[in-house]
Amino acid sequence: MNFQYWHPQTEKMPRSELEALQLQKLKEEVGYALRTTFYKKRLEGAGINTPDDIKTLGDLDKIPFTTKHDLREGFPWGFLSAQKEEVIRLHASSGTTGVPTTIYLSGDDVRRWSGYVARCIFATGCNKSDVFQNMITYGLFTGGLGFHYGGEEVGMMVIPSGAGNTDRQFKLMQDFGTTVVHATPSFLLHVESKMKEAGVKRESLKLKRAFAGAEPYSEDTRKRIEELLKVDVYNSYGLSEMNGPGVAFECQCKAGMHIWEDGYIAEIIDPDTMQPVKEGEIGELVLTILCREATPILRYRTRDLTGFYTDPCPCGRTHRRLRRIRGRSDDMLIINGVNIFPSQIEEVIMGMKEVGNNYLIVVEKDGALDRLTVNTEVRPEIFMDDSRPLNALKEKIRKTLQLSISINPKVDLHESGYLPVSEGKAVRVKDMRPKDL
Repeated sequence: MNFQYWHPQTEKMPRSELEALQLQKLKEEVGYALRTTFYKKRLEGAGINTPDDIKTLGDLDKIPFTTKHDLREGFPWGFLSAQKEEVIRLHASSGTTGVPTTIYLSGDDVRRWSGYVARCIFATGCNKSDVFQNMITYGLFTGGLGFHYGGEEVGMMVIPSGAGNTDRQFKLMQDFGTTVVHATPSFLLHVESKMKEAGVKRESLKLKRAFAGAEPYSEDTRKRIEELLKVDVYNSYGLSEMNGPGVAFECQCKAGMHIWEDGYIAEIIDPDTMQPVKEGEIGELVLTILCREATPILRYRTRDLTGFYTDPCPCGRTHRRLRRIRGRSDDMLIINGVNIFPSQIEEVIMGMKEVGNNYLIVVEKDGALDRLTVNTEVRPEIFMDDSRPLNALKEKIRKTLQLSISINPKVDLHESGYLPVSEGKAVRVKDMRPKDL
C-alpha cells in the first residue's frame, strides 16, 4: 500500500522525541492554564505554581482531573486564558442542564486545528483532486467547520451541504462528482435507504470514501455502510472539548485510530478507581490538549471507553492507536441489575442482513421490574402476507440478544422508514423509567 503523510517528520517521529515534544508542549499548556481563573486555583492547590514545576510527563499525575461539570461551573469565562480580543471563534455544546461547555479559539488555534484535521483526511489517501461533501451540522457544533477547514487545508473542493435533505445531497453528488463524504453513520445509512426512492443509481456517483463519526457505532455498522454504499468508511474520533474532529483518525490500514500525540496526551483509566489500566485494557479515555492557547483543558475525563493497540501500525506512524469507542461510561444501562451498553445491542442487530438501517432501544418499568424493548426496522422483502418469516426473525433477534446481553428483551419489528431519523447524532436509547427510582 502506498501510504501518504501530511507531516511525515512528526507522524513518524521516534517515541523518545515525541515524548520530549509532549513535555515541552505540556509545560506551555500549563502556562496558559495558570492564566485562567479555574486552573490557577486548582493547579496552585496541587503545588504547581509555574510551568517549571512540570519536570517530566509523569508529573501529569499531579494535575487533578477536569470534568464536564467543571466546564459548566466555569461558564462562561473561567477557562479562557487569552484576552477576549484574541479570540476569533467560539464553539459550544449544550447538555441536559442547559449550561453549555464553551471553547474559545485564537487565530493560531484555528490554524493548528485545521492542520490536524488535514492530517486525518490525508492519512486516508485523499488529496486535492477530491471533492468533499460535508453532510454534517454546521454552527456551534464543531464537526461542520472542523472538517470544512481541514478539507480546505488539504486543497479539496469542499461542498458545505450540511445535514439533511437527501434529495439535495444526491444532486450535489451527481452535479459535482463528490468523491468523499462526512456524516454520522446513521445518516449514511439513511442516505443509502433513500437512493432507490430518489431514483439514484450507485454507478452514477463517484463516491470513494466516507468519514463517519460524532456517534459510537459498531464494526458491523461500518461493514454495512461499506457494502451498501460501496465506499471505504474511516472511523474518526473527536470531541468539542478537545477542538472537535482531528483528535484521532484511521489511516489506510483501518487498524485503529491514530491519536495525534503531538497535540494530545492520552491516558486510559479505570472509571471506578481512577487509576491507569494495564496497557491494552479497556477503560475511560482522559485527554490533555497540547495545541490550544485560548482554552487549555488538562486531564479531561471524556467518559468514552476505549483502549490502546499495543502492536505497531503497518503504516509506520509512531502515534498510538485507539480502539473503536465502545460507548460511554455514563451511557451504560442497568437493566434489572445487569450492565448493558447500547453498542452490544447494535453489534447483534447490525450483523443480521434481514435487519434495516435504523433501530431504537426503549427501557420502561413493568411493575417492579425493568422492561427492555428493541425496535428495529427490517428489509422490505421481509414484510409480506406470510407472517412466518417475521416471527422467525423476531425470535432469532431475541435469542441472539439474550445470549449477548443476558437479558430477555422484547423485540418489535417495523417497516423501513417507521422509526424517526435524526439529522444530527442519532437517538438510539429512550429510557422511560422514572428518574427518582
